[in-house]
Amino acid sequence: MWEERRIRPRTPEWRTLYERIQIAMALTSRLNVLPFGDHDARNALLTELFGKPLPDRAIVHPPFYCTYGLGTELGERTSVGQACSFLDLGGITIGARTMISPKVTLVTEGHPVELAERYDFLTVAPIVIEEDVWVGAAATVLPGVTIGRGSVIGAGTVVAKDVPPMTVVTGAGHVVRKQLEWGDSEP
Repeated sequence: MWEERRIRPRTPEWRTLYERIQIAMALTSRLNVLPFGDHDARNALLTELFGKPLPDRAIVHPPFYCTYGLGTELGERTSVGQACSFLDLGGITIGARTMISPKVTLVTEGHPVELAERYDFLTVAPIVIEEDVWVGAAATVLPGVTIGRGSVIGAGTVVAKDVPPMTVVTGAGHVVRKQLEWGDSEP
C-alpha cells in the first residue's frame, strides 16, 4: 500500500485543488445529461475532464462522477461502467484491458483517523489497478491500494489492502483495526 499524503485546508494548495474540483463537477454534470448516442460530445467532455483524450477503444459510460479528473489515467481498451465514482485527488491509474463494472467507487481521499486531526487535513493516496483486472459491480477500492495484474474483485467487495496478481477477492467483512482514544478531543 502507498503512504498517504496530507493536504491542509485553507492553504494555496487546497484553493487550487478546490477550483479544479468545481470545474470537474461542472464537466461531469454536463456529461451526465448528454444523449447517450452523442459520442463526440461525450469524448470532448471526458478529454477536458481528464486533461487528455481517452486512449483508443477506452470507454466511460455515463453517468460518471469524478472529483478532480486530472488525477485519472486510463489504459487502452479500459471499460468503465455506468454510475461509477472516482474520487481521484490522490491519483488513479487503470491498466489496459481492465473492466470496471457499474457502480464501482474508487476512493483516493479521506481524513486522518485520529479525532484530534480529523478536521485538520484531507488525506490522499493513489489507487493503481494493473492491466487485465475485472472489478465487479458496486465494489469499493480504498486509498493506497494496488490491485495486481489479472485479478478479479467480486461484486460488492471493499478492497482495503493490496491484491496480488492473478487473485480473486470477494466480501465486505468487518475487521477492527485499532481502538481509538478520546484524548483531548472528547465531545
